[in-house]
Amino acid sequence: MATGELSSNWKKLQKTLTKTSSVEPTPSKNGTKRKRESTLKARAGTGKLSQTRQVAIKRDLKRKKSMASGVSQVQRKTTILEVESSNDTQRLRVEPTSAVLVNAGLSPQVELGRYVAIDCEMVGVGPNPARESALARVSLVNYNGEQVYDSYVLNKEPVTDWRTHVSGILPEHMAEARSLERVQTEVSKIITGRILVGHAIHHDLEAMMLSHPKRDIRDTSRHPPYRKWAGGSWPALKILTSELLGFEIQDGAHSSVEDARACMLLFRRDKASFEKEHSRRWPAPPAPAPAPEPESPALDDQVHSSRSKKKKKKKKH
Repeated sequence: MATGELSSNWKKLQKTLTKTSSVEPTPSKNGTKRKRESTLKARAGTGKLSQTRQVAIKRDLKRKKSMASGVSQVQRKTTILEVESSNDTQRLRVEPTSAVLVNAGLSPQVELGRYVAIDCEMVGVGPNPARESALARVSLVNYNGEQVYDSYVLNKEPVTDWRTHVSGILPEHMAEARSLERVQTEVSKIITGRILVGHAIHHDLEAMMLSHPKRDIRDTSRHPPYRKWAGGSWPALKILTSELLGFEIQDGAHSSVEDARACMLLFRRDKASFEKEHSRRWPAPPAPAPAPEPESPALDDQVHSSRSKKKKKKKKH
């Protein structure tokens, strides 16, 4: 083979090798790029997992804190006696925590303290129902306004005017009403030994044919600061509630539970003044004088012996 042909073939081979070498690195670059992208994606995925874990940890912490606060709130729960003895007029609640349970009778789960408020609904009886009334419903609430007792009352006399537009009582309510004797017994057990709050409360007691010590009654209709709203006369519960508590009652048919709650709120609003007036009218009885201490028998013997010696000396003279 001639030398020229060899050199020309060698040059062609070199060109071919050069092209091949220039083309081959491209896949390696693409492979590197793909590796980098996969690495970045993996890192990004790792970042997402860590963020998810952080969110989960934060949720666990919040849940534990809420559970701890819930436990502390249960531990800090005060009894109704503690609420009654505290000066808590700034925490008056218009809406009580419990709903009205009509004709539910006694609510044993509700805590009772020293104070209970009462209200009754009446119906007309006899030939002159505008003037003659009989008990048809009675309700009592505790110091927090929670329903203690509620019952329809079966009348012994024929009802001649149900006064539904005011009392909210209908004839069908009497189908599940309790007897007057039963209501008297149950209400008497609740109010005995407690301070009874109400509005014109003597009407309620007369209707139930019950009595209560006057010193244990707090009547919002007789409270001197409240009577100013009626020019010294007997103020209506509706007016006192609207003017002093800022909400309306008795817009339609009355609710004895709602009215009893309004009475308790009015009492709590000016509790210090109520108790001051009560102390003025019924001062605390003076403490009994301490009984004299009995003389010891030894001292009595000494006195007796000294007297007998004196008598003997007189006889000798």
